[in-house]
Amino acid sequence: MERKKQVALDSLGGWKRTHSCGQLSLQEDGQEVCLMGWVQFRRDHGGLIFIDLRDREGLTQVVFAPEVNQEALERAHVLRSEDVIAIKGLVRPRPKDMINPKLKTGEIEVVVKEFKILNAAKTPPFLIEDRAEVSENLRLKYRYLDLRRPFMTQNLVLRSKAAQSVRNYLSGLGFLELETPVLTKSTPEGARDFLVPSRLNPGNFYALPQSPQLFKQLFMVAGFDRYYQIVKCFRDEDLRADRQPEFTQIDIEMSFVEEEDVMTMAEGLIAALFKDVLGLEVKTPFPRMTFAQAIADYGLDKPDVRFDLLLKDVTSIVKNSEFKLFSSAELVKALNLPGGSTLSRKEIDDLTEFVKIYGAKGLAWIKIKEKEWQSPIAKFLSAEEKQGLTQALGLKPGDIVFFQAGPKEVVNTALGYLRLKLGEMFKLIPENTYAFTWVVDFPLLEWDEEEKRWVARHHPFTSPKVEDLALLETNPEKALARAYDLVLNGHEIGGGSIRIHTSEMQQKMFQVLGIEPEEAQEKFGFLLEALKYGTPPHGGIAFGFDRIIMLMTGAKSIRDVIAFPKTQKATCLLTDAPSEVSSRQLRELHLRLRERKEE
Repeated sequence: MERKKQVALDSLGGWKRTHSCGQLSLQEDGQEVCLMGWVQFRRDHGGLIFIDLRDREGLTQVVFAPEVNQEALERAHVLRSEDVIAIKGLVRPRPKDMINPKLKTGEIEVVVKEFKILNAAKTPPFLIEDRAEVSENLRLKYRYLDLRRPFMTQNLVLRSKAAQSVRNYLSGLGFLELETPVLTKSTPEGARDFLVPSRLNPGNFYALPQSPQLFKQLFMVAGFDRYYQIVKCFRDEDLRADRQPEFTQIDIEMSFVEEEDVMTMAEGLIAALFKDVLGLEVKTPFPRMTFAQAIADYGLDKPDVRFDLLLKDVTSIVKNSEFKLFSSAELVKALNLPGGSTLSRKEIDDLTEFVKIYGAKGLAWIKIKEKEWQSPIAKFLSAEEKQGLTQALGLKPGDIVFFQAGPKEVVNTALGYLRLKLGEMFKLIPENTYAFTWVVDFPLLEWDEEEKRWVARHHPFTSPKVEDLALLETNPEKALARAYDLVLNGHEIGGGSIRIHTSEMQQKMFQVLGIEPEEAQEKFGFLLEALKYGTPPHGGIAFGFDRIIMLMTGAKSIRDVIAFPKTQKATCLLTDAPSEVSSRQLRELHLRLRERKEE
């Protein structure tokens, strides 16, 4: 028989909560209180029953005692984990040997005078506690239960506080919170669009916005010179730990500004956010480095500056090496790990497989011993080359050096992620540290080998540096953007730029990107027309809200700071979305599905 049918349920009957389950202390000693929540644990101790009662604020120990209410004590035997109850009782100090200093309410307990069972629960598929070992798929299937766990509850409480902090800060600076459409036009902005078929316009589609980029620029045209929005965005792209198909960003745009104005505002926002939510003082202004410096030293344009392990360009040292991989390579870079010669051959082999994820074909290495260099490639290096490497890398006995050789992008990316991997393995990264860095002077364009044309590194509405305008026609690869990214602990948490604000310059940019006038008019005609009506200079920034919350909470994935996220296959295990729809719905949308071919 279903347990709910065995347990007599009560109604609230006018009872009102007086306190949360994480609120009471010795200051309430002797007070009569009313608490409501879920049964975390039940413990029978002879003639007493102890219940840990939980809500989103914490736990309170409540006691059923025969001398207070014998009938309540007897009925409490039916209580199980996750039952929903309400209790009325008196606050009293715990016995000294039962005080729990780890609990906010650990000095008191509530002895129950009367209680109500508001609902009975099935046995949950996993324990509602942080220590429980539960697969992520099971957690996502029963997300409403997973969200009861203290870690998850606290993450969403912090997220709410963070959103409020953002609104308070920006509203205090005169920004207006304005909304932009969710059903909009498909425009090429980097990732694939999610498309929505239009029933009223057969054969036509809306797109869910990858960002409100064009609309926030139109707000600047319209004269709303300070805009912000905490907004949902959608990108149909491959997922990873810090990506979701639908995500939230803090979107900001300002008129009559240059880079310094936007970056100063952004630093103030981050400082206020960390102060309000975590109570931490964040020192501003944040340090800055150029894109070129980030790639040279860290291999990545989102450098984790919490530790000093840096990459070194050794191409000139080994350009005449007998080791053909070095002598024929476009770029050779090295990473010296002091004390790393303790790595076993299996560990090195595992690292070799790791860098292959980033396009590397292998991983050359040398262990620096007292009297020799131990490595399969050591015999190919001359005494002069060894001396050059020793001097450039500061090599000492006990070190291990890793090398990458080949195309620049592969070398930098592979060694950049290897650096992070080694930082974790050797515990080089300090805990509970927040290191912010601006990365500036990005290339405006990058070459798309597949399409054989230039594409915008950020987006096609980013303004080139004024001094580089002439390069768009002569050397577009050398043109720099008026763009800036904010990096925290190796994660890009925000990015923005000064925008193009004239129709002529925007058309020129489309031309450089190989977008023909007809296509530009079809895709962006509304923007080009708007820019002709007196558009002020403007710029802005967008912060990845989920990513910031992930870093603030110490979560390993943004899925742990989003209430109802998708899996890495972009599915919702809770609702089984995406799912098939009826043939009637398809007919109304004038759509027909093709049968999937067997592979």
